[in-house]
Amino acid sequence: MTTLYLLNKPFQVLSQFTDTEGRNTLADFINTPKIYPAGRLDYDSEGLIILTGDGAMQARIADPKHKLSKTYWVQVEGCITSEAIKQLQQGVQLKDGLAKPAKAQKINEPDIWPRNPPIRERANAETSWIELSISEGRNRQVRRMTAEVGFPTLRLVRYRIGQWSLDGLAPGEHKTLNIHLPKTNSKPTKKGAHPKPRRRNN
Repeated sequence: MTTLYLLNKPFQVLSQFTDTEGRNTLADFINTPKIYPAGRLDYDSEGLIILTGDGAMQARIADPKHKLSKTYWVQVEGCITSEAIKQLQQGVQLKDGLAKPAKAQKINEPDIWPRNPPIRERANAETSWIELSISEGRNRQVRRMTAEVGFPTLRLVRYRIGQWSLDGLAPGEHKTLNIHLPKTNSKPTKKGAHPKPRRRNN
């Protein structure tokens, strides 16, 4: 059995437990020893972060090769166009290579907590919200993708990682889940034999 800790990380909190510059860290919200974040969430982003003391589960969640989808609610500057959404869906060329096609759609403003401090909005400037799902994990990827299609990110909230979401969690709150990892067959395959196919979880 593996225990997961689902935390709704507030804005301007580091995805680590210590800091030499006096900034807020995960230790301000969760004090369970010997657990570590499975992947990171930027200091200026909010939302779901998963922690565990199980190294195998940590790798499954954090490593992009497992293609675990991460869903974000993104407030962008301006009224995003259908053409920009299409670009995100087809893949965006970034400085470090082509970002894979994302699931993207325009959404109504989600019913979530107000950010503290609030975003900096220009007077009478319009903003809009999109839902964006990716399976990569490049540095500040979502922000770079929306900027590339002409709509800079103003607020970024990670809503879901794989099957887990931040539903029911206020900023700074966490909950625990106990799950069972499926067993893997580590025995070597005989020469000339074909390994049995594994069931894929969709």
